[in-house]
Amino acid sequence: MSDDTRIRVPLVQPGTRPELAGIEERILAERGRVSLLYQVLLNSGPIASGWERLLTAVRNQTGVPADLRELIILRVAVLNGAVFEFDAHVPHAEKAGVSAAKIEAVRSERLPEVFAPLERLVLELTDAMTRQVAVPDALMARLKEHFDAKGVVEVVATAAAYNMVSRLLVALNVGH
Repeated sequence: MSDDTRIRVPLVQPGTRPELAGIEERILAERGRVSLLYQVLLNSGPIASGWERLLTAVRNQTGVPADLRELIILRVAVLNGAVFEFDAHVPHAEKAGVSAAKIEAVRSERLPEVFAPLERLVLELTDAMTRQVAVPDALMARLKEHFDAKGVVEVVATAAAYNMVSRLLVALNVGH
């Protein structure tokens, strides 16, 4: 059975709904293609539009270094079983300079020593947000030693946004 037949909602083929032309143009401009994820999201124009704006901000308009951002995304994907998301972000992680050893290490139950201290801290935050939702005060205090308020919000928003992405993907069987 192909992935397309297991997805729990129909895929919207780009160009088939005139009312979606504007959002499809924005998706193409930002991403270069209308991916499987967006073909699912296009079932709801307002959701696809808001999603595109939010995720573009998270991925392309924050001060979170690309390597840290991609480690967060990969870790969330692993913790939530979002294979499609993990596979989609490996090339982004590689482009951001994340080593093959670190990409593999995000799959570990416990974080191995391969990570630098700041990477480990951001991954600990990602784990807390994904597994328990609540972030312990001590962990947040450590995060604030490395990031100003803007940076804290952006790192937290990255983990939160990709929890949203992975949970939608898993719930709708995208890429399983």
